[in-house]
Parts: sequence; structure tokens; C-alpha cells
Amino acid sequence: MIAHRLASLFLLLLALPACAAFDVGQLMSDLAKHKGGRAKFVEKKFIAVLDKPVVSTGEMTYLPPDRLEKRTLTPKVETLLLDKDLLSIERGQQKLSINLANQPEALAFVDSIRGTLSGNRAALEKNYALHLAGNADKWVLTLLPSDQKIASLVQRITVSGSKNQVRVIEYLQADGDRSVLNIDPVDVK
Repeated sequence: MIAHRLASLFLLLLALPACAAFDVGQLMSDLAKHKGGRAKFVEKKFIAVLDKPVVSTGEMTYLPPDRLEKRTLTPKVETLLLDKDLLSIERGQQKLSINLANQPEALAFVDSIRGTLSGNRAALEKNYALHLAGNADKWVLTLLPSDQKIASLVQRITVSGSKNQVRVIEYLQADGDRSVLNIDPVDVK
């Protein structure tokens, strides 16, 4: 009888790692396994001086670890391409390139997206305190700026998803304006 109970206890202890609590380390590990792909998006920007949100739609392509393209189709065509630390913006005939290495606050903001998509915890913790709620099937990661310069621009970033898929990114700016980006994967590698 005692041997049977000890064997049951031993099996239970072996199963504990599989049942362990879902934490930031596990989420980052899951996100790092994502091979990228293409998604459709709907973005709503809530701006204090406007009566209703500005809605834009389009598609995004992510190639880990540091290439992200956001192509807005409505209301106006615009392409944002992030390749390493170079951000290229194209609107109609206008083209602009910004080296983010020379813009530390902008780079920290971009790294909040890139770090989350690639599961790079160190990059995120460089500028943000991380708070995770939920489980692997439905999680919410809140990024709170730890640097005063970033906090003067962004109050918080909330990212939610399921398993290794980011589904919603919400930015709450320091001035109270906010943006909600809903992501619907189309082609996942």
C-alpha cells in the first residue's frame, strides 16, 4: 500500500512541470517559436479631438526576428517597413526612411512590438515592466514603460493572444489617445 502511494506521488511529481503555471518565460518561449507569416488587420485610433475612431485596414507580414511590414489599404494606402533598425514609410509619392538607432524613444516603442513578436524578453525588459495574466490559450501581456522618456509618450501597451499568436495590440498614449490593432492571421509559416 505504501509502495503504491509512493509510486503515485512520484508520478504526480513528474507531471508537475507539465502543469506548471504559465509565466512570462513560457510565453516568450512560445512566441519565439513562431515562424512569422501574413495577417490582416483592423486598427482603430481613438483620438480625443475626434467624435469617432479613425479606422484603417490592411495586411501585415512578419519575418522573424526583425522584419515587419504593415501595409494599410484603407482609408489611404501607406506602407511601413521595419527592417532591423531602419523604418521606411511610403505614402503616395512620398518616401521617408528613419534610422531608429538615432531615435531611442522610437526604437523602444518599436522594440515593444518586435520584442513581443520574436519572444525577446530581454529586449522588452530593457524598457518595460512586464505583467502577464491568463494562460497559454488566452493571455494578456501588459508592458509598462520603465523609462521616463518613454512614459512621457506611452502610458501602457497591452498585447493579447493565444498560444504563440499575437491577436490584439493596444497602445494607450500618455495624452489619453489610444489605438487598438486587431490581427487576424492569414498565412502562418
